[in-house]
Amino acid sequence: MRYSSENLVVRSKLKPGEFGLVNQVTPQSAGWEHLSAEVRRLRAGESFQWSSGEHEAVLVVLGGRCAVSSNRGEWKDLGARATVFDGLPHALYLPRRTELMLTATSERVQVAWAWAKTDRDGQARHIRPEDCAIEERGGGNASRQITSVVPPGFGNHRLVAVEVYTPGGNWSSYPPHKHDVHREGADGKLIEADLEELYFYQQRKPDGFAFQRVYTEDGALDATVTARHDDFVLIPFGHHPVSAPWGYDCYYLNFLAGSAQSLAAADDPAHAWVKGTYQTKDPRIPMVKR
Repeated sequence: MRYSSENLVVRSKLKPGEFGLVNQVTPQSAGWEHLSAEVRRLRAGESFQWSSGEHEAVLVVLGGRCAVSSNRGEWKDLGARATVFDGLPHALYLPRRTELMLTATSERVQVAWAWAKTDRDGQARHIRPEDCAIEERGGGNASRQITSVVPPGFGNHRLVAVEVYTPGGNWSSYPPHKHDVHREGADGKLIEADLEELYFYQQRKPDGFAFQRVYTEDGALDATVTARHDDFVLIPFGHHPVSAPWGYDCYYLNFLAGSAQSLAAADDPAHAWVKGTYQTKDPRIPMVKR
């Protein structure tokens, strides 16, 4: 697939007050191999059924509460925050061949989940807010908060999931980095993984937006997209920094899958030097606390 600013962003199918399938990405629509994702919004009492098949999956409650019954266990009260800006997540890791039914137990619930093919079996896990490590990354107006949901070393096959909070006026996923080649050092340590990545955006204010550039060093791809509430942005390859305009706090949920269960990445050598210039931390970080 030839990527451009027109097909790297997947717009929400619904307005904020509507219910149903909010957004969706498949390997066929994205032009890649591993990663699929959906977001749904339900009213109280509404349910949907889903089967993972030969895929592992990660389900993240973005807001509201729900109950999940499955052949892997039952979780009768999943979720706590009203929106992603109100607390840390409840999530589920689900192995292949999971059959589930999710039912909204609050007036409104929004959930996101991603899945990737696997030939391995695993154990279902409830990930609670206290399980999610918080990292303050960057400095100055490149400060942001990283919340680990399914981090490297989780024990699963491919999927990684993290939440990122960027205060208005700050840069994120910065300096620009990529993870599109599987490279190991002489010691066998992974230097860079080949990963497909999704950004699912939420904005604190309904008119909020962010800019994301996706580019390669040789210029073969150089696209800038505007990411709004409930949009997906595809990162098939290349560097991919984000900028949040002043006044508009930005959240994105990253799902990744590829050659390793890893976040190993390579900075753009033209911009890596900025890491050595950070002198202050943004006092707004962390934006969401335990």
